[in-house]
Amino acid sequence: MAGGVLAIEDLLYPLLGGYRSAPAWVQAAAGRAYGRLPRSVRLGRAYADYRRAIEATREAQHARDYALAKLEETLAWAIETVPAYSACRPLLRGARDPRELLRSLPVTDKLDIKRTPERYLSTAMPRSAALDTFTGGSTSTPMRFSLQKHVTRPREHAFLADFRARIGAGESDVVLALRGRTIARAERGGSPWRYEPIQRQLLVSCDHLEPRWLAQIARALDRWRPAFIEAFPSALFALAGWLERHPLPAFTRALKGAMLFSENVYGFQMEKFRRVLGCPVLAHYGHSERVLMAGSMPDDDRYFFWPQYGWLEILDAWGRPVTEPGRLGYLVGTSFDNRVMPFVRYRTGDLAMWGRDGHPRLAGHPVVERIAGRMQEFVVCGDGRLVSITTLGTAHFPELSALDAIQYEQERPGELQLRVVAEGRLDARQLGRIASAMEAKMQGGCKVSVVQVPRIERTARGKARMLVQRLDLRRRLDECLTA
Repeated sequence: MAGGVLAIEDLLYPLLGGYRSAPAWVQAAAGRAYGRLPRSVRLGRAYADYRRAIEATREAQHARDYALAKLEETLAWAIETVPAYSACRPLLRGARDPRELLRSLPVTDKLDIKRTPERYLSTAMPRSAALDTFTGGSTSTPMRFSLQKHVTRPREHAFLADFRARIGAGESDVVLALRGRTIARAERGGSPWRYEPIQRQLLVSCDHLEPRWLAQIARALDRWRPAFIEAFPSALFALAGWLERHPLPAFTRALKGAMLFSENVYGFQMEKFRRVLGCPVLAHYGHSERVLMAGSMPDDDRYFFWPQYGWLEILDAWGRPVTEPGRLGYLVGTSFDNRVMPFVRYRTGDLAMWGRDGHPRLAGHPVVERIAGRMQEFVVCGDGRLVSITTLGTAHFPELSALDAIQYEQERPGELQLRVVAEGRLDARQLGRIASAMEAKMQGGCKVSVVQVPRIERTARGKARMLVQRLDLRRRLDECLTA
């Protein structure tokens, strides 16, 4: 599937930084010209091939057959051409079921690849085929790795188009993008937004979602009337809180849907989004390595994994399959269609539990009940229990829904600080109620102190860290998942 017309976007990828930092008039002129090119030209033939493959595998059996064929192809390529798997070549002889072969291979993680990245590169692919990239700064272990030019990014666009179609978003719709993009002129006192004509996005700076900027952003929303939103949950939460206090009906009436990316989304956030925006809200799951992709549905908040994208496993700390619903384990994936650096049994760092039953519109899509977060997103109680901040995010009380942003920090077991941002000053009684509700949610496992702060700093990519965890949780979490 990877052959055919090259993707212009990959050829121009090295120039992306220059385009983003160019003067507004240069971006507008170049963006309008480039945006007129059809996607088949910008993204190459691979994009259309993947769109057709998705449509051709809507039935459960077709999806399973496609995924098994892709898994077999990926494992054979990795074992035959990737040094890290050369010792596994005898396993290829007589292997009949790729699932059995997969279970014989080692589990890898970021640290393995970070230590010796060259061992995970295929010797059969030229360096010119590699699109070198890196994980973002929101993870505890950033690393460099390689994708495949003219394949990986067109493939990503094809599956994202399928995700957006779940709420009717098309290529011609204007989209409000709150996904960490830097707006250089905002740092010089200019507007904290700009229109990007290639993707038809109204880009809003995630670093300027404070009351003194939001009135200006509201005027842009009223002017452009975007039909859809693509956002980090933490950024949309700040905007939704402002809209709740300063309604903008012309904007919210025009909204058809919102899609959330890159961060965990919590119950209190979803509740506010749906109440304030009045439209379907979907959550997306993916990562820079492009190993697995999943998304929720308008009528179901669980995560459904595309079987055509990568092979999903949930494993315990010893690498054994977790098969029963409701039991927490590590999300492990095997990527399809990256011949430069195939990720095989790659432990993503996220945790999840299988769901029961699927969705009638997503035949053959594996489902997980929830994605509990990464290893650094657990709080350690005084009695040794681990509590996911996803669980804390399901707490419901008026003070929490009135906040603009929150962040936890833990330095010692049994103690937790919660920093909160709110438009007005919170008094001691309100702060005390928040602390008491959090302590009750953890069944007394942590003493909580609540501090109001003017703002919470984001990462270089505009993401918010919900928990700053100073404790090493790897051993504790492995013990928990093997109990």
